[in-house]
Amino acid sequence: MSGRPPALGTTSPMGRKIAIAAATIGIIYGYDIGNVSGALLFITEEMRLSPALQGSVTTVLVAGNIVGALIAGKLATAVGRKPTMLIVVAGYAVFAAWSGLTSDILWLDVSRFFLGISIGLSLVVAPIFLAESAPAAIRGRLVVGYQVATVTGILLAYLVDWSLAGSGNWRLMLALSAVPSVLVVFLLVRLPDTARWYVLKGRHEEARATLRLVDPGADADREIAEIEAEISTQTGGRLSEMFRAPYSSATMFVLTLGFLVQITGINAITYYSPTIFKQMGFEGNATIIGLPAIVQAAALVATIGSLFIVDRFGRRPILLGGIASMMLSSLVMILVFATGSLGSGGSVWGFLAILVFTAGFNFGFGSLVWVYASESFPARLRTLGASLMLTTDLIANLIVAQFFLPLMDGLGGATTFVIFLVLAAISFAFVLRFAPETKGRTLESIRTYWENGARWPETTPTTPDRKA
Repeated sequence: MSGRPPALGTTSPMGRKIAIAAATIGIIYGYDIGNVSGALLFITEEMRLSPALQGSVTTVLVAGNIVGALIAGKLATAVGRKPTMLIVVAGYAVFAAWSGLTSDILWLDVSRFFLGISIGLSLVVAPIFLAESAPAAIRGRLVVGYQVATVTGILLAYLVDWSLAGSGNWRLMLALSAVPSVLVVFLLVRLPDTARWYVLKGRHEEARATLRLVDPGADADREIAEIEAEISTQTGGRLSEMFRAPYSSATMFVLTLGFLVQITGINAITYYSPTIFKQMGFEGNATIIGLPAIVQAAALVATIGSLFIVDRFGRRPILLGGIASMMLSSLVMILVFATGSLGSGGSVWGFLAILVFTAGFNFGFGSLVWVYASESFPARLRTLGASLMLTTDLIANLIVAQFFLPLMDGLGGATTFVIFLVLAAISFAFVLRFAPETKGRTLESIRTYWENGARWPETTPTTPDRKA
């Protein structure tokens, strides 16, 4: 096997359509979590919100994410990956438009809660849809590509917020994502579901046809037989199975990883970076909204970098490198706040630290969490495992969204970033000790890692299959 991964251009037309659909959903998701950072400045002014009510605009979205994540696994298994994605984009369109039409905080929170449910569904299903449709040799890049799309959406949100800062039109900021949501429906309805889901439901002819569409050179009968063999070794696919041997160790790994991804503070920056920059001494709505756009542009570059090397250098080096960058950035932020190097014109070092923190997160945690979520479980447990992982991720997100501003106000910036530094150090130690290297391995062979007590058997094949 060559050390050089196949080019993305070798994917079939159907495979590219699947990737484009998932990427579009990723962009919409990114836009919907990023646009509130700028919009909140104007919502607060118009509705005269207290700090608690300002926080509710963000936290109700995350609460909806948790609900969506909890039901996503069962829904995607029951009705299919594709129908669930159609539900997602319908929810994006309806509730994004609703949030832009409301005129009081109660209905704004209600609309954002239901938008959050749609997001929670998409966070589980879109990466699974990609992972089950991609050849093993490029699976990592395609799933990381979803994170590229998400960061692109966040960047677009900041750019839109910046362009509308003069008018303060927060309604348009929130509602614009309804347009691509409607458009992607026309692409989704023309796609098949994944071959793995068809096999799970006993629809073998549809599975065979899908495999031939997505990868015309594949031996469809051989791959269906491999999928069936894997499924036949599994019993149930129930929640209790996740916490019994041999998958209890995999479950604890992904649950802890999911929690660490968010508790280390990335969404404090995504949601509240204009507030952070204001505390650093930067002034003017255009500036404090424009600076986060530069930060997200750097994050996009970092994510694209991860995309091109994840299947060449492996998961662990990228993940550890990204966390190390977050640790260094937190240290700089501590020094910036502790030394009082803030004032008129803002802190250049603080800005650079926020930029490196965000880029490091997206290079490591942001890119690789979806890869591990999609790789760590066999077919029957995959969506349930991803749902559980995302649930812990979102609980940590809720904690950060709710308590970051009170921490900054009560304890100060230096102490707040000491907390983030400690959490990043814990994350580094956890990944160093527990994260397996899954580069180039089939989904079926990764199963043997957990069945062997979180160790690779000497006989585990590393040559990737044609479809993962």
